[in-house]
Amino acid sequence: MAELKTKPTTVSVDDFIAAVEHPGRRADALALCALLARVSCCDAKMWGPSIIGFGSYHYRYASGHEGDMAMIGFSPRKTGLVLYMAGGFATRDALMARLGKYRTGKSCLYVNRLDDVDIAVLEELAVESVAYMRGNYRTGG
Repeated sequence: MAELKTKPTTVSVDDFIAAVEHPGRRADALALCALLARVSCCDAKMWGPSIIGFGSYHYRYASGHEGDMAMIGFSPRKTGLVLYMAGGFATRDALMARLGKYRTGKSCLYVNRLDDVDIAVLEELAVESVAYMRGNYRTGG
């Protein structure tokens, strides 16, 4: 089985955020880092070269593939912010309807900047995501 590329590293989260070129994206990364640390009660850690993650969970697919990943996290990319959150909790759709301007992928939430969304709703999404992960997976952090 291939080695997982997205795993915890020893790279400094502060140094990574400080190196974000766009000042607005850097400020959003600092704000998200504080919000997700508070919600998860976990310290920020780099997962791979570009994901800031909080806590961890263990997954196993029916195929037998298994591994560990950040319980919740984000990446400040050149084109916007990518948030990695659980999607299986009951209140997700209602919260997403109130969030603001965003796009979604399989388990990703894409936001151009934090000003585009309601921060209180984003925090609710994060709280529900963390609770879902802790209730459905073996978590740590």
